[in-house]
Amino acid sequence: MIDTVPHTAIVTGANQGIGAAVATALAARGVQVLAAYFRFTPLPDPGLPDRYAADRESDATAVVRAIEAAGGRVLAVEADLADPQAPARLFDTAERELGPVDVLVNNASAWVQDTFLAAGLDQFGRTTAPVSAETFDAQFAVDARASALLIAEFARRHLARGADWGRIVGLTSGGPGGFPSEVTYGAAKAALDNYTMAAAVELAPHGVTANCVKPPATDTGWVNDAVRASTRVAEPHEVAEVVAFLCSEEAKLVTGNVVTLR
Repeated sequence: MIDTVPHTAIVTGANQGIGAAVATALAARGVQVLAAYFRFTPLPDPGLPDRYAADRESDATAVVRAIEAAGGRVLAVEADLADPQAPARLFDTAERELGPVDVLVNNASAWVQDTFLAAGLDQFGRTTAPVSAETFDAQFAVDARASALLIAEFARRHLARGADWGRIVGLTSGGPGGFPSEVTYGAAKAALDNYTMAAAVELAPHGVTANCVKPPATDTGWVNDAVRASTRVAEPHEVAEVVAFLCSEEAKLVTGNVVTLR
């Protein structure tokens, strides 16, 4: 457990991949978890394994069963984070069913692979689309705007109840050098980085730490043979252990960082 008082976390994108692993890791440490997720059917892509679509069309049943079988407490809630009202509703549900939220993990992504070049296939055989208003809106609505609104909701409620302990972690990718062939995804994650670093400064006097974790290529369903042959591929539970540490009492001096994993 993080300490003797049960903490409550909202983890987004928690039906599969890193989000599911984070929810499981936190629950194993005694944290009550609201596992937020959203099911959708991705466009067909010959460069992505069949598992990719299956994972994104799934609910959080497997995560809930695993956590409850281990004695943890979890509540799964489907929410479309592209809806600006979703963050407040998630906090309302968490507070009503579990208790005040003092851990927030912004993991969800509306990833769409786009590029400034002509549409085609990338070096791994995956389909790319040209940058457009549609690719921008889809990714910034979830990766950037929803993350900002979730942090804002976290902060508002934290200050209102006079709390003095909190943890915020964002899952990021790309970096200040851009993300060629996934340009809007990288830009949306850069916005998440910036929001999180601002939160680290503004909320520090109120006992809140805020960090981002930048994983290496991680097997969340999208990794094909070409990707695996080109780089080390991490497992979701490896990333989740780092996130869980940043959400712990032991990490109280760690804030305002983008923690890059290799």
